Amino acid sequence: MKIIAHIYTDMNEKFGLPRQSGLVKGLTGRIVFEPEYRNRDAFAGLEGYSHIWIIWQFSESIREGFTPTVRPPRLGGNTHMGVFATRSPFRPNPIGLSSVRLESVEYDTAEGPQLIVSGVDMMSGTPIYDIKPYLSYTDSHPEAVCGFADKVYNHSLEVVFPKDLLDRIPEEKQSALIELLEQDIRPGYKRTQMDEERIYGVSYAGFNVCFKVKEDVLMVVGVD
Repeated sequence: MKIIAHIYTDMNEKFGLPRQSGLVKGLTGRIVFEPEYRNRDAFAGLEGYSHIWIIWQFSESIREGFTPTVRPPRLGGNTHMGVFATRSPFRPNPIGLSSVRLESVEYDTAEGPQLIVSGVDMMSGTPIYDIKPYLSYTDSHPEAVCGFADKVYNHSLEVVFPKDLLDRIPEEKQSALIELLEQDIRPGYKRTQMDEERIYGVSYAGFNVCFKVKEDVLMVVGVD
């Protein structure tokens, strides 16, 4: 397996990453290819697609050995499920798969053709193995049954972001940050009443955004 590119996003740490691609539509990324893959011919026709698949490396979750069960955060972090019934990064092979919107193909950059994508769920610097077009007539299954994931899909928080703090974030980055916070990015096992006074910090676009959560309301308390 050869690394063909890296993606650069506003997320510099694992904490806070969307749990699935497409959940935070405003979170964008720039895919920069390795020198040997910067041939314009390799991208011919790609701009005709609205979405692509990204096959990438869980570079921050590589571990030795095989663990047959994991604890999905959306189930509170205390319930065991088979690794093959989840999208946990702790897998026999550290391979991730994301479906993202292709915003543009930029051919004339100093580092060759680059892809601008949105709805990403990858940390900045993540290695990429391959790019494939998304085909709606075969890749989309609206009737699909999604196991335990169906039961927790709609969980979200109300975000209260004081204007004086929000104004510290560049305007073009604000909506994606609010989308991200709505997803409840805390570890599942932390969501208890005793956790209401705990202050969390998420790294986003070069800022440290601090917040607390009480019931289903997230209050931003600082931006550094």
